[in-house]
Order: sequence, then C-alpha cells, then structure tokens
Amino acid sequence: MNALLVAGTTSDAGKSVVTAGICRWLARSGARVAPFKAQNMSNNSVVTPDGGEIGRAQAVQAAACGIEPSVRFNPVLLKPGSDRSSQVVVLGRVAGEVTAMSYRARKAALLDTVVATLEGLRAEFDHVICEGAGSPAEINLRANDIANMGLAQAAGLPTVVVGDIDRGGVFAQLFGTLALLDAADQALIAGFVINKFRGDPALLEPGLDQLRELTGRPVHGVLPWAEELWLDAEDSLSYAADGVVGRPAPPRGGQWLRVAVPRLPRISNATDVEALAAEPGVAVRFVTEPSRLSDADLVVLPGSKSTVADLAWLRSSGLADAIRAHARAGLPVAGICGGFQMLTRRIHDEVESGAGAVDGLGLLDVEIEFAASKTLARPSGRAFGEPVSGYEIHHGLPRRRGELEPLVTTSDGQPEGGIAGSALGTHWHGLFENDGFRREFLRWAARRAGRDGFEPAGDTVFADIRAGQLDLLGDLVVKHLDTDALRRLLDGGPPAGLPTLRRGVG
Repeated sequence: MNALLVAGTTSDAGKSVVTAGICRWLARSGARVAPFKAQNMSNNSVVTPDGGEIGRAQAVQAAACGIEPSVRFNPVLLKPGSDRSSQVVVLGRVAGEVTAMSYRARKAALLDTVVATLEGLRAEFDHVICEGAGSPAEINLRANDIANMGLAQAAGLPTVVVGDIDRGGVFAQLFGTLALLDAADQALIAGFVINKFRGDPALLEPGLDQLRELTGRPVHGVLPWAEELWLDAEDSLSYAADGVVGRPAPPRGGQWLRVAVPRLPRISNATDVEALAAEPGVAVRFVTEPSRLSDADLVVLPGSKSTVADLAWLRSSGLADAIRAHARAGLPVAGICGGFQMLTRRIHDEVESGAGAVDGLGLLDVEIEFAASKTLARPSGRAFGEPVSGYEIHHGLPRRRGELEPLVTTSDGQPEGGIAGSALGTHWHGLFENDGFRREFLRWAARRAGRDGFEPAGDTVFADIRAGQLDLLGDLVVKHLDTDALRRLLDGGPPAGLPTLRRGVG
C-alpha cells in the first residue's frame, strides 16, 4: 500500500500542516517519504530544482521529508487570476488558462497524469503522504474530482478526514462529510483527526465515543492549538484576525520597526514577509485601507497574480496615494515581483490582463513589459554586500531601466531590481530568507524611517526557525495522533467492513 490521503472537512482545516507533520514523523523514523497533492489552487508557489513551479505547501512538506521539492509532488497547480479563470500549471509548466467550466473537460486526462505521477512516487519512496483539496464532500464536483475521493478511488488510498474544531461544529463536519459520500467513497474513509483543540481533552471524550458509534470509525487523535505554528500559511487569510504576521518578539534595541503589507486581492507568495516577521522587534501587519499606513515605518508591496488589476485596486482603495505619500516623506517602500512592477513608471501588459500600457506608481524609473513565456528560475548573487539566492516566477520583464542602482547583482554580473531613494524593488521571491541580506535591509529601512533605536538581531537564522516549526509538527503527531493506526493504514490500506452511512434524505 504505502500511501495515505489526508482530506479535510473544509479549506484551511489543517490538511497541509497535518500532512507535513506526518511526513516529519515518518522521515525522522528513518523512512523515505514524499508529499503529494494532486491538484492545488494557490498563488503561493515556488520554483523547484527540476525547473518547474509547485504550490508552496508541497515545498514545505518536502522540507519536512528532508528532500528537495519536485514538480512530481504537485502535478496540477491552479493559479487564480480572477474570480472566473485560473492559469493551469501541469508538472511545473504553464498549460493554458481555464475557467471553472472549461477545466472540467480537461480533468480526465489530468487524472491519468496525476495517478501515473503518484504511482511513480510510490515505487520510489517508502511512503507517500497525499493531501486533498478543499473538501471531499463537495458533491457538485465529485464526478470530475482528481484531488480527493476521485484520486483515492483511482489509487486505492485509505483516507483520514481532518476537522477544525476552532471553527465550531466539528462533529457535524466529520459526520456530514462521511454521510454525503457514496458507498464506494465511504469505504475508503478510515478515520478522523480533530485539529486546533483548546482546553481539556477529557471534555471531548463523550463526543469521540459517539462519533465512533455513529460512523464505525475512530478518531485517530486530537491535535491541540499550537500558538507557535504560523510559518508558511497556505493562504494569507490564515494569519491572525488583526492582520499581524507571526508572534513578534520584543525588540533588541529600543524601538520597533512597523511594517505594513497591502493584502492585494490576488496576492501571491504572501509568505515572503514571514522572514521579516521572524525578526525580534519587527511587527508585520497585512492592511487593506490607507489609514493603516499612517503609522507604518516600512511598506512592503507583495507579489500578485494579476498585477494590473491589483494596481487598480490599490488606486481605488486609496492605498496607492498613501504609498506614494509614504515614499515622498522619505519613508521606505519595497516591492516584490508584482509589487516591484507596480512601483515602476509604466507596465506594458498584453499577456496577463491585456490592458496594454498602464502607469505604475512611478517610484522606480523602470518600464515593465509582459512576455508570453513565464520566467522560472532559482538565481543567486549579491545584494547589500551579502550573498543572496531566491526564486523567480513572473511574466513581466524590465524593458527599460533608468539611472537607478541595482538591488541585486546576479552571479553572472547582471543588474536585478533597483533602488532609488526610499524605494526598492526586486523580482526575486525568498530574498528576505537570506539572513545577512535581511539584517542589512532592515538597517536600511530603519535608517530611512528614522528608527535609530531599532537594531536587527544578529542571531536570527530563518532556516532554523522553519526547521523548528517542522519538528514541532512532527512532535505533535507523535504525541497526539495514533501513529500505530496510521502505520496500519499505510501498510494495509483501508480496513475491510467499514459501515456505510445512509446518504441523503427521504
């Protein structure tokens, strides 16, 4: 057997983190483990060493396994560009645009790709831990499903369903998910996991017992709420209700550095700012209206899957004027990828939006032209005197550069990004994860903002912080889940004789 599907009652129920935790537990036990998500819908993505693009959650899960990310771990990636259309990426490469309706016609062929890719991984690794997408109980989508029970049926996967108790109604979520499935799908649902519990577990015991009696399936464990877990959120909406990223530690110097990040409608790679939030004394907050910029020291304009549309939103929301006023006051502004493009003088886009020439915010003397082919790269170089590496995912390319200092000098001597006064921009994602560069960037931003009392910590190692979060996930799995039961599922597949709940009413 050697494979397991982790499904969820809802989006953000905890599928990604439970999958990563199981991967970490198995990898630390000496097994060769790989993650797998047949179909992901996310604008948070990374570039793999094999030259393709996958969802960031699968890259994090690969790190939990102790291996490099691969396009095989996420064979289908949908990147929403609007409410009605998405770019579809197959095995790491762009394969056109789809609407919700047109995508259905492609799913049969994609299921073949997905199953073949999974079978290849199963032959190569001791275990493959698969993550579902959304909920398996989306019965309107079941006929063409390739990510949940459609995958489980095609590959014979035992399935564990995760429910988020913090949302309320977790027993109804779990029971209802099972009850909505047909008999063949129900036969693959082997048990449940309850996630994000706060309080005394003894209070749950009567409910766990009744759920077992009602469904004939065990709860394989109750994972507690873990305040420390916050890195690599799949969705920027997963951050704290007040928009604060992470758990800011007190400053090493006498002052905080306050960072505002506009939460764009089509924000991509929102996780770029997490490395800043990991620094003591740096308070990073997502914002959606201009008053939130009034007390910010630094504005970071993040990536976007729809640069021109999100630039229009910045203008209509009043944030564009607030960003320009912030820069005119000499306060620092940084743009990443789509955010960098928005800071330029002009954008020429006949590819993503078809809008043609559009004025940018005019803070960097650069003109951007969108190319039909997407740049996917994992470059390296130097910035602020420090060695840096990152990854690139973009259609826009500099068509003209004015007299501005490059932010990065690439390893082959080319200029990348730029600095002009209090504004800087780059197409590179992951730049802030370089510890030396991040410290120098924060010194630059604090100096520009007049925060002389702010001092970057000299001992923050972001890679170690991420590894610590993955170890915490592995520890939670070992302590709170029935790992013996999970091993039985991995070794033996779905248990025989699971009861079928009555489906429907009447």
